Amino acid sequence: MKIKDKVIVVTGAGSGIGRALVQKFVTEGARQVIAADVHADNAAQTAQDTGCVSMVGDVSREADIQRIIEATESEIGPIDLFCSNAGLGLAPSEQSPDSEWQTSWEVNVMAHVYAARHLVPRMVARGQGYFLNTASAAGLLNQVGGAAYGVTKHAAVGFGEWLALTYGHQGIKVSLLCPQAVRTAMTTLSSDQMDNGGLRAAAVDGMLEPEVVADCVVEGLDRESFLILPHPEVAQYMQRKTADYDRWIRGMNRLHCSLAGME
Repeated sequence: MKIKDKVIVVTGAGSGIGRALVQKFVTEGARQVIAADVHADNAAQTAQDTGCVSMVGDVSREADIQRIIEATESEIGPIDLFCSNAGLGLAPSEQSPDSEWQTSWEVNVMAHVYAARHLVPRMVARGQGYFLNTASAAGLLNQVGGAAYGVTKHAAVGFGEWLALTYGHQGIKVSLLCPQAVRTAMTTLSSDQMDNGGLRAAAVDGMLEPEVVADCVVEGLDRESFLILPHPEVAQYMQRKTADYDRWIRGMNRLHCSLAGME
């Protein structure tokens, strides 16, 4: 997929990866980019800095996603690429409150479902459309010290797979963005969101700047790759995991103990 002349929606666009994606898409010549964020000031700032359009919406609310889609398609044009990027990290363990688990589910999983629910019929009717869903390497490998994050990101990967295998023959394309650590507000606040050295585990192969991730996204979209891995080591870790699951679990448990100071 080429970005030039495309209409693109990016959620979580007020900061971090989302903001970098907006900047990159504008630079690549998109017809229009819609910067959507739950924080109106952040969305407006991204729009002001890049010359795009801002919209406000909470991705955990289906009505908000539906409104963003309908407003974009009626006022700007058919959406070529929907980047379901907003995410959060809560509920570090099974002891975390139900409310944190539920919020994680709504933002990290259901937001992707809502976007597909309201866009797939339109895209199928047009014979084409593209979803870029930000998951995480945690959705492929799990997350030390981030229970709900790892679980919900696994679900996000599963939904992306289902979407691709169900609608690929009707012109719907799907890419999953699965980085390890990226320098964003989430990693800045990780001490409140993940226990037992979760950030140190995620950053084992280095922490990338959001702009580097955005460059990888454009390259991955150009290849129409299902998995976009800004940290290429993740592909090797996946192979090791599936080659010997028991060994991988033991190794991850040792890593957990080491980072938690239990060894």
